[in-house]
Amino acid sequence: MAFSAKNRQGTIRGIIFVSIFAAAATMFSEMSFFKSLGISPLVIGIVLGIFYANTLHNKLPTAWESGITFSAKKVLRFAIIFYGFRITFQEISEVGIEGFMVSLIMLSSTFLLGTYLGMKIFKMDRDTSILTASGASVCGAAAVLATEPVLKSEGYKTAVAVSMVVLFGTISMFLYPVLYTGFIEHATGYLHMTPSEFGIYVGGTIHEVAQVIAVPASIPGAPADMANSAVIVKMTRVIMIAPMLILLGIYLSYSAKKSGSQAAAVMIVIPWFAVDFIGVVGFNSFGLVPHNIVAIINDIDTFLLTMAMTALGMGTIFAKFKGLGLAPLYTAGAMFVWLVIGGFIVTKFVVATF
Repeated sequence: MAFSAKNRQGTIRGIIFVSIFAAAATMFSEMSFFKSLGISPLVIGIVLGIFYANTLHNKLPTAWESGITFSAKKVLRFAIIFYGFRITFQEISEVGIEGFMVSLIMLSSTFLLGTYLGMKIFKMDRDTSILTASGASVCGAAAVLATEPVLKSEGYKTAVAVSMVVLFGTISMFLYPVLYTGFIEHATGYLHMTPSEFGIYVGGTIHEVAQVIAVPASIPGAPADMANSAVIVKMTRVIMIAPMLILLGIYLSYSAKKSGSQAAAVMIVIPWFAVDFIGVVGFNSFGLVPHNIVAIINDIDTFLLTMAMTALGMGTIFAKFKGLGLAPLYTAGAMFVWLVIGGFIVTKFVVATF
């Protein structure tokens, strides 16, 4: 046990050690360079954690490992639950059926496509395929983090999935404004979408919340409804992570039973932290907590997520990446093409239909 009499001191020191790295990641994320790229402290945290894992890992007491593991597992679940304070059901209802349908179609299709391509076409293992697909289909690094406890996968696989989110999410930030406005000689752009349509498109297809916010902000003269639609549709995708994880847990239990695995549970495994996440969203929807307190909770939650990401990075040794090759890149690239092209088609169809 992490906090048994024997392990308590090492666990506490390990947690403090992770929190120091997370604090450094938070400070770096406030720099203008990282802000301009929409790089969150979560991403910086995992990079710092990976740096530690491959340089200083053997220089520190092994007793601290229990604190690092606690941060990667227990702190993570707590942080995902309180992520619900970022969303209300009222905000989701504002985008109407169009935003909901685009979110649902793009999330489900991207997740299924990424998982199939990763496992069947590019021959990746199940966990890396699902983690990579969850990052692209839902909400980037946070979705990868939320999916990891359901799979009980190894930390380095989470790092692979997050790196794909960073790569293609960053490309999106530069590509989408050009698609909307065009280059100088094509001032009308290439998509011919209204600001509201483009906002739905951005929110329904770009990986990270920070990247979704950054795209409308980088378009000169972008109206407020573009940014509002983008963020609300994105948050609709975020809340869908809870039913997705519940369905994933059911599927994994069913698959284990069907294969005759001795590890198969008698009852369906439900990720209760995902259910608690929905509960927090519902509570937040009543507006009982003052906005300034919610803002503080969200800041603390971001720090806890950064701790979890940092701790996962600390378990990522480069030698474990051997054998994966370019399969994650191919899988994430294929999903990115679908998000850009398929997302445009789906958005146009849904807006025209509803």
